[in-house]
Amino acid sequence: MPSDGPARQPKYQRIAAALKDAIASGEYGPGARLPGENDLMATHGVARMTARQALGVLQAEGLTEARKGAGVFVREFRPIRRRSISRLAADVWTEGRSIWAADTDGRERVVEFLGVAQEASPEPVASVLGLDDGAPAVVRRRRFLLDGKPVMLATSYLDAALVAGTSIVEPDTGPGGIYARLADLGHAPARFREEIRSRMPSPEEAAALRLGTGTPVVLVVRTAFAADGRVVEVNEMVLDSSAYVLEYAFDA
Repeated sequence: MPSDGPARQPKYQRIAAALKDAIASGEYGPGARLPGENDLMATHGVARMTARQALGVLQAEGLTEARKGAGVFVREFRPIRRRSISRLAADVWTEGRSIWAADTDGRERVVEFLGVAQEASPEPVASVLGLDDGAPAVVRRRRFLLDGKPVMLATSYLDAALVAGTSIVEPDTGPGGIYARLADLGHAPARFREEIRSRMPSPEEAAALRLGTGTPVVLVVRTAFAADGRVVEVNEMVLDSSAYVLEYAFDA
């Protein structure tokens, strides 16, 4: 039996699709105010809840943001293009540059240091680091903001016995960050592995990243290996999915 196509979609989805088309065509550019609930109700002959659901679709997809008392606006934020291979090249951190800066050159960057402590790491992380039962890890937590918007939470785990007494246990690790300091210790990262999955955020993550309702996050877990195969860091990163484009370029 043939499908009716878009006509079979709920009304709120058809309205959301029309608004997305208007954004894509430039009818509503970055920073432009979209029609409000009353406007959509009048134009499409729908109930307020249907209009609200349509606007909610765009907000959940990261295309718009609601401003209290002002309406719904097309987001002005430019996505971050995260080039996962080139950004981790040794010539980035050995020359004193930060990986974060490699992603966001020319934009306003802020790294909020949330703390460093010796504590037990989650069992899967402890296993990857090769820590014996009860052996502490150095845990570093940061929040990254771009153009004033939180976009990523990062938690690094390192063997406490390896990095004790170094600037890795201090708020400021110095030029080149953790990887440059590991190189100073003779344990420079020589290989990386990243595992990526998508999920919904915890309430704490949603608050820290200021996520709209229904916005998922991307979880990136990076493992850094020294030349001898030793795991020297596990970094768990929680990314606002609407803020990032993940790019991978490699030879065939």
